[in-house]
Amino acid sequence: MLLLRSSSVDDTHTIAAAIAGVARPGDVIILSGEMGAGKTAFAQGFGRALGVDEPITSPTYTLVHSYDVPKSGPLGRVTLHHADLYRLDRTEEVADLALAELAEFDGIVLVEWGEVVETTFGEHLIVHLEHDDESDDDQADEVDGELDGSADDVRSIEIAGVGPTWASRWSRVVAAVEAYRC
Repeated sequence: MLLLRSSSVDDTHTIAAAIAGVARPGDVIILSGEMGAGKTAFAQGFGRALGVDEPITSPTYTLVHSYDVPKSGPLGRVTLHHADLYRLDRTEEVADLALAELAEFDGIVLVEWGEVVETTFGEHLIVHLEHDDESDDDQADEVDGELDGSADDVRSIEIAGVGPTWASRWSRVVAAVEAYRC
């Protein structure tokens, strides 16, 4: 397990881009954390790193948004599927979305609120984001006399891999996010 610190939305995007650089078709990545923790911001940075140029928004009401990654992207032609399970009450509803199957057909699946059905995904990466309670909410960093972000932007990000495919890439994951390790 890795523990990272993000001081801004840009940091969260950069961390997500680093993970995208290690991802490959067939991956399922579970994004967990409370409301407003940065799950969608992570998805935005991840998608941008793959070459998605359309806006990535939370699929809370549509449940799944799919984005074609251009053939010129780092992974070639894949589809990024971004799911949000927040509104689902039953495991059967999740099964109806066929998320594992989406991953099988040259897709990468990011699943917000997926921790409740994590065991149904087999091999996956877990990215847990949370507000950093240790930062002072009234504090902001000063750089050259200018305020640069606030403590409200600080996040702890915990990453863990499940299964042999993530174990085989773990050293690459660690190297990719080294600058943000706690």
